Amino acid sequence: MKLYLVDGTYELFRAHFGAPPRTAPDGRPIGAVVGLMQSLLLLLREEQPDFIACAFDHVVESFRNDLFDGYKTGEGVPEDLFSQFGLAETVARSLGIEVWPMVEFEADDAIASAVAKWKDDRRLDEIVICSVDKDLMHLVEGSRVVVWDRRRKLTYTEADVVERFGVSPSSIPDYLALVGDSADGIPGVARWGAKGTATVLSEYGRMENIPDSYDDWMITVRGGKTLAQNLASNREAAALYKKLATLRTDASISESLDCAKWGGVPKSNYLELCDDLGLERLRDLPHRWR
Repeated sequence: MKLYLVDGTYELFRAHFGAPPRTAPDGRPIGAVVGLMQSLLLLLREEQPDFIACAFDHVVESFRNDLFDGYKTGEGVPEDLFSQFGLAETVARSLGIEVWPMVEFEADDAIASAVAKWKDDRRLDEIVICSVDKDLMHLVEGSRVVVWDRRRKLTYTEADVVERFGVSPSSIPDYLALVGDSADGIPGVARWGAKGTATVLSEYGRMENIPDSYDDWMITVRGGKTLAQNLASNREAAALYKKLATLRTDASISESLDCAKWGGVPKSNYLELCDDLGLERLRDLPHRWR
């Protein structure tokens, strides 16, 4: 059996920028949530998951904003998209999907918490993380816990993570701390590019294991002296960046895996929502009712 963990906020953003604007009968913008509904219905039809949960950033800011002023905020999020955040959770619930709205934490933390909680459950053959966020690559284990880029139809096993980033999943927080992650507002350490970082972390694994002096390095890296100096003089900042890039596994989610068991779309709830939003053409899309 498989557990699908969906990054609902990513799906909502993708739907907003990939679908035309649309309004409900009462004038509310619903273009993004309609795209989200169609995307999730397609996932349910094609994959027929045994278990599925969808995590959302109920608000954009999290505890990480208290740690670093430069971390991503809701600034620049279109108002018509932001107004659909709550409705997106309602849409996912109407499909019979377990929903985890995050306030203090982020959607990625909810996914990480689920993986930590259930990866050893004997009922599960595979956990599929539906997202493109780089920090989630840290969760990949062999071919049992994978990241799936639905849009590009790419699945990342542990071997694929190594091929793409040059480091194992366990080193992804260190990699992002050094290279930076513009999506989350993490600047990284000066001159630490993808290639050099991968080479160094392949040897040392963790940022903390990298010697301050290049003379003590066990490998030869182009521009290594500068890299060593920049890291040595920015250890405190780099440690903060790693903390920002490290997913938490103590987010509040469902107590039991059974809460995420999918048994079909609740017919009355779904049809009521379709009527409320004026989605007559979507009423017959679900392939399985309960």
